[in-house]
Amino acid sequence: EGREDLQVNQLETQIWIKPDIRKTDVDFSEILNAIQEIAKDVNIFFDELESVNSPSKDDDSLLHHGNLTSTSDDASRLEVVGEEVPDKNKTNGLYFRDGKCRIDYILVYRKSNPQTEKREVFERNIRAEGLQMEKESSLTNSDIIFVKLHAPWEVLGKYAELMNVRMPFRRKIYYLHRRYKFMNRIEKQISRFRGWLPRKPMKLDKETLPDLEENDCYTAPFSQQRIHHFIIHNKDTFFNNATRSRIVHHILQRVKYEEGKNKIGLNRLLSNGSYEAAFPLHEGSYRSKNSIRTHGAENHRHLLYECWASWGVWYKYQPLDLVRRYFGEKIGLYFAWLGWYTGMLFPAAFIGLFVFLYGVTTLNHCQVSKEVCQATDIIMCPICDKYCPFMRLSDSCVYAKVTHLFDNGATVFFAVFMAVWATVFLEFWKRRRAVIAYDWDLIDWEEEEEEIRPQFEAKYSKKERMNPISGKPEPYQAFADKCSRLIVSASGIFFMICVVIAAVFGIVIYRVVTVSTFAAFKWALIRNNSQVATTGTAVCINFCIIMLLNVLYEKVALFLTNLEQPRTESEWENSFTLKMFLFQFVNLNSSTFYIAFFLGRFTGHPGAYLRLINRWRLEECHPSGCLIDLCMQMGIIMVLKQTWNNFMELGYPLIQNWWTRRKLRQEYGTQSKTSFPQWEKDYNLQPMNAYGLFDEYLEMILQFGFTTIFVAAFPLAPLLALLNNIIEIRLDAYKFVTQWRRPLASRAKDIGIWYGILEGIGILSVITNAFVIAVTSDFIPRLVYAYKYGPCAGQGEAGQKCMVGYVNASLSVFLVSDFENRSEPTSNGSEFSGSPLKYCRYRDYRDPPHSPVPYGYTLQFWHVLAARLAFIIVFEHLVFCIKHLISYLIPDLPKDLRDRMRREKYLIQEMMYEAELERLQKERKERKKSGKSYHNEWP
Repeated sequence: EGREDLQVNQLETQIWIKPDIRKTDVDFSEILNAIQEIAKDVNIFFDELESVNSPSKDDDSLLHHGNLTSTSDDASRLEVVGEEVPDKNKTNGLYFRDGKCRIDYILVYRKSNPQTEKREVFERNIRAEGLQMEKESSLTNSDIIFVKLHAPWEVLGKYAELMNVRMPFRRKIYYLHRRYKFMNRIEKQISRFRGWLPRKPMKLDKETLPDLEENDCYTAPFSQQRIHHFIIHNKDTFFNNATRSRIVHHILQRVKYEEGKNKIGLNRLLSNGSYEAAFPLHEGSYRSKNSIRTHGAENHRHLLYECWASWGVWYKYQPLDLVRRYFGEKIGLYFAWLGWYTGMLFPAAFIGLFVFLYGVTTLNHCQVSKEVCQATDIIMCPICDKYCPFMRLSDSCVYAKVTHLFDNGATVFFAVFMAVWATVFLEFWKRRRAVIAYDWDLIDWEEEEEEIRPQFEAKYSKKERMNPISGKPEPYQAFADKCSRLIVSASGIFFMICVVIAAVFGIVIYRVVTVSTFAAFKWALIRNNSQVATTGTAVCINFCIIMLLNVLYEKVALFLTNLEQPRTESEWENSFTLKMFLFQFVNLNSSTFYIAFFLGRFTGHPGAYLRLINRWRLEECHPSGCLIDLCMQMGIIMVLKQTWNNFMELGYPLIQNWWTRRKLRQEYGTQSKTSFPQWEKDYNLQPMNAYGLFDEYLEMILQFGFTTIFVAAFPLAPLLALLNNIIEIRLDAYKFVTQWRRPLASRAKDIGIWYGILEGIGILSVITNAFVIAVTSDFIPRLVYAYKYGPCAGQGEAGQKCMVGYVNASLSVFLVSDFENRSEPTSNGSEFSGSPLKYCRYRDYRDPPHSPVPYGYTLQFWHVLAARLAFIIVFEHLVFCIKHLISYLIPDLPKDLRDRMRREKYLIQEMMYEAELERLQKERKERKKSGKSYHNEWP
């Protein structure tokens, strides 16, 4: 009594209880307990029955070499009688055997792998989630098994709602702002003028691009209850391929493969070797026999290759919406940032080229270089011990002219411009990112609560505490343990920085030793240019050391990051990124910092040189200055590193893919490639880097540092960066489309920790450029001479006529007989005047040898030093004020975007309200027709 019916299905047990309170005296708690015991027994029975009847997923009897075999229970039900399936779907390798179910994801494993039981449980749970599955052995290796997964409409709808996937539901309504007649007239005149200009050659042809419906529609989180609100023309294409693979990956990450609370997810199976690879499929071949202009694109991959990855469209804008649709928002944001950075380099490259050309045009009017070239009677002291000879100052005429190309009156303006440019670039990128986030529906998107890393769980599984967000117990790392690991990691970072400094010290020793060797060389060309030869070879050796240390740094950074035991993957990525950037930045720029700020600064003077380990004399600057050494360092390192990176990015996967194709041709003939299904072709491609987009971002961020930090010494750096990036965009696109497996489409709102690193580089660039202008270049000494000591002293002028006599005023006199024994040159300088030299000159502001304080600093030295310090302070404060003013005046969101967002929010609310009202009214009419009525009903 009290139980009316009990029905047990294979999937679940449903119980209806309708007790009659007036007639029963039975304790209902006992009845409910009994019913629950019965339900448990029924569930256990059917679980055991299913495990007995379900075939093993690794059973070799289900597999045939090169033959598709369905292991899904619903496979037979998918073939509808009377419905024809295109033969193309069955042969292109993108569908199941029936030609209807599209392959959304591929898993690869080897039959010889011992993790069979875990795979069986995992695949059984995959099918329990509703995914359909087929298996096939590889055509080239029977040990390799491909597992093809397909998500039916019901599964896609269910998980799209859980993941809050935004889908189109109403076309956008565009409206025009009210314009005044005067503005209309101006626009008409501009449009007339544009009629004479080329038709926007940089824009892509709209006829070749597909209609991306989601960009022209309002979107909302998908809901199965409100499915009638969404625009669904075809359920098979409503969710695009990238979204389908993302949903399937979301399911795979939450499927158990073994008993235990942490035995879950595809990533753990990949890490323990149960599966060899997992990836979504490319959408067919990227090449076609037919022209895209006459026959259209075969698929989105072919379209991306023709409109984006082909070298023939290097001058075109990027189809970012197509990139986002095919590869996902995270990769789309990288290419959007790279394109924005490249576009912003155009004004910087133009101004830098203008500064260089200004130096070229004013070269013949430069008073300083004229005096250097005409100073045949000024004899300079040797720049090294014993073997370096005395030299005329006029011998450095070429170097003085080259120095003027980079160190001229426009250099200070360019340094200020680049500091402001870095701020404008970052501020306008924030605006651009906001527009992209709005167009790609990322404004309201929030990252899901990340899963804990398996290594963290294994290490701290014994200690648990409640997660304040999920309310579930999770492993916990004690504060003392975390601090100790961070201290060890920081010590490792400090040690590796010391290794970099030791490498720079080795380069310094090489320079001071080889300059004497080259000075005594037999070849006159090298002997006469010993300092340039020393600098050039030192830079090349430094580059080789940089590339070797980079390999070591990656392993050290990986070890230290794993030692810290970060909790989630994002924490691991941020920690690893920070270490790698710090290592590579110090490794790449340490020698540059030495040349810019230390070379020739602490050498002493003739007769009292400072020495390393009391043995090697420190290297001096060239008589024309140290800036030429800094220019050579930056130019060689920048060109060599960019060339090497581009070769490794494209050359390495090209060579590996070529080797794979060569082996296949040798084994299966020349026609084997065309007969392979798509999953076989994609498996033979190279997987994406284990660190995702880390290498691409790191390369560009280091280049950004080169472009901004020492740009005052090398104004052509933005031009070199621009030329490299034009190639880099197409090279990366070609790599993603043709050489790599298709990466999983993932979402992101911005470029992550890299933005903070860019801001830090922007701040550092202001400080370094201030020191380069004040310390490395001769801008301040010339300015002090023009206003204080030159012919125009006290007149407030600083033209070229005011620089007469500057070279002589910047050189001090040394008595040759005061040389140390180990520094005294083998030559006595009689080749210049026929008799031994008594005096030579050197770059410094010191008193002559017969003054009361021989070789003491002059008053001009202290004036120059004070002017340098004052310039650094004024320059930094001025530029930082300009940067903060610009960042304050430029809002993060454009005004029109803010208005569009508000209007769209209002329209979506109105549309949803109207659609819901229509549905309620329709249901009310239907109830009235059927004669049913309810009280307390809302209108």
